[in-house]
Amino acid sequence: MKSLRLFYTALALALPALGQAGGEALVQGQCASCHALEAPAESADIGERTERQAPPLYYAGNKYREQWLVEWLQQPRRLHPAGYYPPEHVQAGEGGDQVQADTLVDHPALSAEEAGQAAEYLMTLRDHDELIEQDGYEPGSVALRMGMMDFRKFKGCDACHRDAEDNGGLSGPELYTAWQRLQPAYISSYIANPVAWDRHSMMPAQDYNETAVHKLVHYLKAIGEE
Repeated sequence: MKSLRLFYTALALALPALGQAGGEALVQGQCASCHALEAPAESADIGERTERQAPPLYYAGNKYREQWLVEWLQQPRRLHPAGYYPPEHVQAGEGGDQVQADTLVDHPALSAEEAGQAAEYLMTLRDHDELIEQDGYEPGSVALRMGMMDFRKFKGCDACHRDAEDNGGLSGPELYTAWQRLQPAYISSYIANPVAWDRHSMMPAQDYNETAVHKLVHYLKAIGEE
């Protein structure tokens, strides 16, 4: 009986490692062809950004909420309305820029087991722990109308990002579900210094103080919790 208990104890301790190993193999096999799992070489120039097919994942554990990853990987939907590199998928028209939907590629769906394993492994990829540790964001609140004016009118974030399904630009990821999918400290830190996260980021660095940054994060929290 004692040896049986020891066996089950050892098995329980080993299962997380086995699951993580399975997740690593899955991510390496199915994700690495589109997503960067390691930071680009220091010698890489801006051309590296134009060649990307999907967001880098080497800091996925600093960026995403694990439960969101599990759910999204099973039922993926487009987060970048014009693809990850918009110039390849947008054409100017009489009514403004038009997304060429036939040039976009849908993300494959994983089974529940695969999604759990992949998400567990992705959460171990934490290349930017120091940036998270340096950020001082604490969840707060902002009046929805004032937050909207700040996002759209005062800071002009909707030139690139959508804060609602029917409002905003196409060149950046939609942000009306940002609070559900992204860790708060990541949102705050990335807004404050996108180049620290990704030196080839298309997001322009803004000279916002901490209060201004946190006000934007509060707004994303507000619309995400509606």
